[in-house]
Amino acid sequence: MLHGDPVRVDVRAVTDPKDMDRFIRLPYRLHKGDRNWVPPLLLERKEALSAKHNPYFQHAEAAFFLARRHGQVVGRISAQIDRSGLEIRQDATGHFGLLAAEDDQAVIDALFSAAGNWLLVRGMRRMLGPFNLSINEETGLLVDGWDRPPMLMMGHDRHYLGARIEAAGLEKAKDVFAYLHDIGNELPQAVRSVISRRLPHNLVVRMLDMKRYDQELETITDIFNNAWAGNWGFVPLTAAETRHMAKSMKPLINPRLVWIAELGGKPVAFGVALPNLNEAIFDLNGRLLPFGLFKMLWRLKVKGVQSARVPLMGVRRDVGGWLAAVLPFLVIDGMRREARALGYRWIELSWILEDNMPMRRIIETIGCERYKTYRLYEKAL
Repeated sequence: MLHGDPVRVDVRAVTDPKDMDRFIRLPYRLHKGDRNWVPPLLLERKEALSAKHNPYFQHAEAAFFLARRHGQVVGRISAQIDRSGLEIRQDATGHFGLLAAEDDQAVIDALFSAAGNWLLVRGMRRMLGPFNLSINEETGLLVDGWDRPPMLMMGHDRHYLGARIEAAGLEKAKDVFAYLHDIGNELPQAVRSVISRRLPHNLVVRMLDMKRYDQELETITDIFNNAWAGNWGFVPLTAAETRHMAKSMKPLINPRLVWIAELGGKPVAFGVALPNLNEAIFDLNGRLLPFGLFKMLWRLKVKGVQSARVPLMGVRRDVGGWLAAVLPFLVIDGMRREARALGYRWIELSWILEDNMPMRRIIETIGCERYKTYRLYEKAL
């Protein structure tokens, strides 16, 4: 559909469980027939959008909107305000996210009008997104790389949405990249020379200690918040989000895929690789019952998956000199070496800001392929 009648598009906020269920399920219809879209688990989506279960809502508020034409749901969008981000930037920027809609400009326009108005009456002067719901969760709209399924906590959007968003008056704010690393390949000689050089005697690069799991996750969060402070769009992880992350990630954590570097006993760098859950749930249609749970666990724990994603990595900002440049290579080498021993073939490193050239150079130096691009859009309100 090229363009519908805007008079016939009705956009209203989600106010009851039935509408929330419609909101969550809309992408399942829109992506029908797309072999590279992985239906998310319905239970996970319900909890992620619930103020009762997601600690994001302890420092943020959100509204969810459904667009209907002739009574049928044809689009959705969220609008959210993250107070943690506002305190850091002081720029009156609100967010949008969870965009899904039919290929109809009238629907897209109506959705952005509703989200923008909601943000405007709450004092926001700029709209930025998509974030689903936080920059620390799914970020950006897929604009390149539809030919392969997304990995854990990465999006997969319809081809037409980027052009529709721009036609609604939004402009590119920033691109973020996903890189794919074939760990069957040997590291280039230049990288092997870097990681084999003589290192400080008090530097230890080790795996995660599951006996101190909660403490280790707090350590990782502390390094993350320090390493990323000042970066574009940064929002710190809170203690509550760390606890939630520790609980939700624990079934996926393999200590051999999580590495921490310590200098003189002080943790200074880390990297976390998670098995690609999407490989294990691609055909479950979002349902764990009656047999989906057994399929997922068998694929994860017995058969094994071939891919993993590195969603978190960082080096403390107070680590300077050549060591700051070497630590990411040491952490990546530990993860890739153990992943290969466990039977993995691919590791995705994502996402990376397009202008984060130091991190991009590190990733490209080890031979990674930039294979997906996600775009963030903005508009003055």
